[in-house]
Amino acid sequence: MRNGLRALAGLILCSISIYYFLYPAVTVLNQIREESPAQSGVSDFAADIHRSIAEPFGAWARNRVETARGSELSLGNISGTEWPMFSAVYFLWGTEELDKAWVAAGDTGSPRPSLYAAEAIEAAAELLIDPANASWVIRHWGESYLERENIFYRMLLIAGLTSYQSITGKVQYEPLLRQQVISLSRELDQSPHGLLDDYPGQCYPIDILPAIAVMQRAAALLEIDLGNFAERARRGFEGRMLDPATELPSYVADPLEGIGIGPARGVGISYKLIWAKELWPETAKAWYGRYERQFVQQGTFISGVREFRKGMDAYSWLGDVDSGPILGGFGVAASAFGIAAARVNGDAALAHALSSQAILAAWPLPSGRLLVPSLLSDLSDAPFLGETALMFVFSRPMNLPGTPAEPVTPKLVYILLAVTLSLGLLLLFLGLRLILSAARRRR
Repeated sequence: MRNGLRALAGLILCSISIYYFLYPAVTVLNQIREESPAQSGVSDFAADIHRSIAEPFGAWARNRVETARGSELSLGNISGTEWPMFSAVYFLWGTEELDKAWVAAGDTGSPRPSLYAAEAIEAAAELLIDPANASWVIRHWGESYLERENIFYRMLLIAGLTSYQSITGKVQYEPLLRQQVISLSRELDQSPHGLLDDYPGQCYPIDILPAIAVMQRAAALLEIDLGNFAERARRGFEGRMLDPATELPSYVADPLEGIGIGPARGVGISYKLIWAKELWPETAKAWYGRYERQFVQQGTFISGVREFRKGMDAYSWLGDVDSGPILGGFGVAASAFGIAAARVNGDAALAHALSSQAILAAWPLPSGRLLVPSLLSDLSDAPFLGETALMFVFSRPMNLPGTPAEPVTPKLVYILLAVTLSLGLLLLFLGLRLILSAARRRR
C-alpha cells in the first residue's frame, strides 16, 4: 500500500510538472519566437486560440441562450451582463480576420476558420440578438433600448452582426443591422456634441469611437451612404473633449456640455487607437505619438502601457472592472489592447515586446486553453472573455510601414520562464524519484 501511494504521488507530481510547467514553458518559447516583428498580417497565436476554443465557445453561447441566463442577473453584475456580449463580438471579430487571412493565403491544407467554427459563429450571433441577454440594458433603457442612446450595447450589436454577415454571407439579420446603423448614426450625428450615453448618465468615449468605425464598416457592407458622418463625428474627440495634460480624449465625458471629465486612461487610448486609423489617419498618428510619450514604458526588463499617464504614481496599484488590475502603474487591459494598437499602427517593436509578455502571462496548457485568461474571466457567465479578447488583439493585422525594428523580448520573460522551468524540472525529478523508490522497494 505504501509503495502504491508513493508511486501514485510520483505520477501526480510528474503530471503536474509536464501539464502546468514544462509543456507551457516550451510552448511559450516557440510562440514568442514565431511572433516576429517582420510578420505582417494576423498572428499565428490568434489562430491557435481560435482552434482551441471554437467548439466549447459555441456550446457555452448556445447554452446561455437556451437557459435565458441573462434574465437572472442583477444590474450590478457587470461581468455577468457585459462580458458575454464582449465575448461574442471578440469571437466574431477574430474569426472574420482569421478567415480573411485564410482566403488570402490560399488553401494551405489548414482548415478554414469559418467552416470548423460554423456552429460557434451561429451561436455567437444568436447570443447577440437574444432579448434575455439584453435584460440589463432593457432595465436601464426600457423597451426602447434599441431606439435611443445605449451606445455600448448597440455598438456591439452592430459590430457582431456585421462580422457575422461578412463571414457567412447570410442576411437573416440584415434588416436589424441596417435599421441600427441608420438610426444610431443619425442619432449620434444629431446629438449636440457627437456624444451619447452608454447607460443613463454615463458617457464613455471608449465606446463611441469604435461605434463610429463599426457603423462605417457596416455601411460599406450594406451599401448604405452615410455621407460625411465619420468626419463630422470627429467633433466628439476634439477641443474640450481632450485631457489638457495629455491632449488625448478623456475617459469620461459630459454629452450635454461636450467636455471631457478627468484624465485620459491607458485602456481607453489603447482601445481607441485600434479604430482611429481607419477613421482619421492623421489624428491617429498624432494620438499615437502622444500615447507613446505619456503612456508607453518600453525597456529591456519590462514593457507595458500605463493606465494613467507617467507621473500619476498615486494610481499604480488600483484597478476596476474596465482596466483590470493595475500593477506598478501598468494596466492589464491597457497593455493587452496596446498589442492591437501597436499592430494596427505599425509599431512592430512595441507589439513584439507586449506580445511576448502576453503569451507568457496567458500560459497555454496542453488542452489548448489559456490558464491565466481563463482564471481572470467570469467562470460562471463569461468563461471565454480572456481568450476571445486575446484572440481579438492578436488577430489585428500587423501594418508594417517599412523595415521593422529588431525584436527586443523583455528580460522579465526569460527570467520567469527560467523560474518556471526550474520548478517544473524539480517537480519532475521528485516525481520520478518517488516512482523509482517505489519500484525498488517493491523488488
